[in-house]
Amino acid sequence: MIERLCIAGYRSLRDVRLELAPLSVITGANGSGKSSLYRALRLLADVAQGRVVQSLAVEGGLSSVLWAGPETLSRAMKRGEQPVQGTKRTAPVSLRLGFSSQDYGYAIDLGLPVSGGRFGRDPQIKAESLWTGLVLQRANCFAERRGPSVTLRDRNGERRQAYTQLHAFDSMLTHCANPEDGSELLLLRERLRDWRFYDHFRTDGEAPARRRQVGTRTPVLAGDGADLAAAIATIQEIGIEGELEGAVADAFPGGAIEVAVSDGYFEVEMRQHGLLRPLRTAELSDGTLRYLLLVAALLSPRPPSLMILNEPETSLHPDLLAPLARLIAKAAQKSQVVVVSHAAPLVTALCDSGARQIVLRKELGETAIEGAERTAWNWPAR
Repeated sequence: MIERLCIAGYRSLRDVRLELAPLSVITGANGSGKSSLYRALRLLADVAQGRVVQSLAVEGGLSSVLWAGPETLSRAMKRGEQPVQGTKRTAPVSLRLGFSSQDYGYAIDLGLPVSGGRFGRDPQIKAESLWTGLVLQRANCFAERRGPSVTLRDRNGERRQAYTQLHAFDSMLTHCANPEDGSELLLLRERLRDWRFYDHFRTDGEAPARRRQVGTRTPVLAGDGADLAAAIATIQEIGIEGELEGAVADAFPGGAIEVAVSDGYFEVEMRQHGLLRPLRTAELSDGTLRYLLLVAALLSPRPPSLMILNEPETSLHPDLLAPLARLIAKAAQKSQVVVVSHAAPLVTALCDSGARQIVLRKELGETAIEGAERTAWNWPAR
């Protein structure tokens, strides 16, 4: 389980350190930094997929996502006694992302390229570290990358320089992970690849979830929900008996869902109390379809190590928020779950289920965490 999440230099997240629980709900006013926090988690997962540079390019490049304020905010600036203004920079420009748990910690430092050229705007990976425990120290570091050089610690505790020419756009998670001397990197890479993100399922008339699909066993719902029918059929076949039926009945008393199969094509049908025939996916309301998508994601027969839901309340009727909270709380018994939401009823219901509430607010354009003590953290040195 991730216990600490730290982000520095990304959009409004100048220097944010979070303490996460098995179930955490992140909330705050519009513009407080919730979406930035969600995107920062996605960037961390993209490191393991080898596409963090491409993901930053989609956001406009490193220069577009860097913290736009001064390097430091003095007390006088925060009290309004002095105007917010630039100061002489003492540290290199960087975007840093990291997390830690009792077993593993990882951090990456991305910076500006030294020279120009055709790819002169691509961010470069300046430093990475993998360690054991909550806080990085030299004694607990398994793997360390500075520039193109990677140092690994072998089974006897000896450090050796394993790589000397790692490209600035390649992470040591993707290029130095091997069963022999990079087993810890390999394990962490697979954990990161297991993270799942669900963000604003489409429910319009052309949404992938409304179309019939060729059905195959699907223990993990796709990010766009296109394989909804196959995912529900898989839960019915190998999931925990009664969970799916209970989740649907909790939200729609007297309702039930079925999967119609025709010539190998699957389609969800929903029976509702008082109707003489089931409704096909194309006939369902946006809120009903979105709730079924969340059910399929949260009841996955292959629970991930971490699941992140971004504003799952979108399009849902207020009466569905309590059943959704109960469904999320049950999923958090098998996976660590992070929910980003600004729906007060959902936040309250999740907190009543034992979730840790993290409230974000803005101070002079910078995201801060209400009532949080500054937790210990060390970034890898360049």
